[in-house]
Amino acid sequence: MRIAQITYSTKPRGGVVHTLALAEALARRGHEVTVWTLGRGGDQAFFRPVDPAVQVRVVPFEAREDETVGERIERSIQTMSAAFQEAFRSERGPAFDVVHAQDCISANAVVAAGARCVRTIHHLDEFTTPGLVECHRLAISEPVARLCVSQAVAHEVGEAYRLEPTVIPNGVDAARFARAASPAGTPARNAWRDRLGPYVLALGGIEPRKGSIDLLEAFARLRRGHPDLSLVFGGGETLFDYRPYRARFEERAAELGIEPVILGTLDDDDVPPLVAAASALGMVSTKEGFGLAAMEALAAGVPVVARDLPVTREVFGDCVRYAHDVPSIAAALASAVDGRSGADAAAGRALAERHSWDGAAAAHERFYEHVLREGGDGGAAVDLADRHPVGAR
Repeated sequence: MRIAQITYSTKPRGGVVHTLALAEALARRGHEVTVWTLGRGGDQAFFRPVDPAVQVRVVPFEAREDETVGERIERSIQTMSAAFQEAFRSERGPAFDVVHAQDCISANAVVAAGARCVRTIHHLDEFTTPGLVECHRLAISEPVARLCVSQAVAHEVGEAYRLEPTVIPNGVDAARFARAASPAGTPARNAWRDRLGPYVLALGGIEPRKGSIDLLEAFARLRRGHPDLSLVFGGGETLFDYRPYRARFEERAAELGIEPVILGTLDDDDVPPLVAAASALGMVSTKEGFGLAAMEALAAGVPVVARDLPVTREVFGDCVRYAHDVPSIAAALASAVDGRSGADAAAGRALAERHSWDGAAAAHERFYEHVLREGGDGGAAVDLADRHPVGAR
């Protein structure tokens, strides 16, 4: 199949990581795969090298300081759509058999270009601006078929839109994070520990959905008994404007006497040893689609504290420690850091190993075949269990 995978950014957000890993796995299965993205801020390539078997098309997108988030999203859609109109169709017919949009922006751009697409809904966002609400709605209702990476999100889509997406869980490069935790990864891990000392890690930046202030408050309690610990935030590239939330975070940190280490966007090779060197990973998001960072931590044998949500229960079972508010997050982190009874590290590693990208690609292939044969999913989940399980290698 000729497959276009489309994402809105070159930066290491979860959906972008998903797009690249899925594209590479599909290429290994013999498909012709092209990944499309916007080159924000002059970017001409993704945050990491991409398998040469995958073609990459970066659509230039100039930065503008004087526009709102809504204006930036609208311009993103228009810019992508113009590129698609030129490339997706020719006198010989459609350029791709399958066009797969991985986010709201790319789905709207494909629809605006007059093409049919599959959409992965990683999670449902909550907007109040009418234009963004409509953008979000169209990106779910207009594609010919829909996927989710967890049943919990598929249920939310069903409740809100009366549609039943097909569920294909994320994969994870478990071997890469396991290597970082192995004896061979000791120098890189030690480099982070020498720099940071013992630390609790959070990935994904400082933003409301990540529950960053809750984690800060919990860490303040944790540090009373663990004064040598640091709180470290990695990543955080985002399209949205979280400056007011970031200001509240910084104000509260000063009141608590905590100086979090803010690493920002990381080189891709730095992420596995940073994760493997952590005393614990805190993923206390108020909303998640899957929790890829937590799965990567489990692959490295690092204990995870997750907010108790339907999606985290579904994906992680008994392999993480759960919490629901600041006191319980602090208590769960203390348990994780102290190595007291709780989640089984071996079970966590085994869970991560079962989520392969090759298995996810095989399931996507079967889904695409159904969509091509039937013209879409008809608003109902597609049965993919008749051949191989999603986790099969």
